[in-house]
Amino acid sequence: MHKKSIELLNKAIAEEMTALQQYMYFHFHCDDKDLDMLSTLFRMNAIQEMIHTERFAERILFLKGEVELKASEDVKKITDPEEMLKMSVKLEEDAISLYNKFAQECAKNGDSVTKKLFEDIIQEEENHYDSFDKEAENIQLYGKEYLALQTIERAKKRNIGQPGGQTA
Repeated sequence: MHKKSIELLNKAIAEEMTALQQYMYFHFHCDDKDLDMLSTLFRMNAIQEMIHTERFAERILFLKGEVELKASEDVKKITDPEEMLKMSVKLEEDAISLYNKFAQECAKNGDSVTKKLFEDIIQEEENHYDSFDKEAENIQLYGKEYLALQTIERAKKRNIGQPGGQTA
């Protein structure tokens, strides 16, 4: 009865696993570059994608299906912050579009609970999109100086270069 919903939920898990892994990769590289704001943004979004995965898996199990934990794509080795944000915006756009289609498909098949789950997660994906888009706009508006400010803030937190502070 719910075979189609289980199939769509597993496809959604694959998308979430891809985003989760990609955002963690970006988090690691931003953290390494002392880009605290971006690092935190990617980390927090990865955690939210993990929560989405969990919600989809719970629904699959309720429907007596098998959860498939496979990413839809391999991690892209992007280390430039602007390119990271461009890719993240695209990942979120794609998820929003896909989950809208999945919600419509669930409605056609009479599964209003799974439809609502997709709609709820669409709203969260739109928030992710907005966060990544705003950061990309800030870099466009303020240039590389916007990123440099993040590294300065981390240095201030560590007291690097201050009398009695840590040394590099």
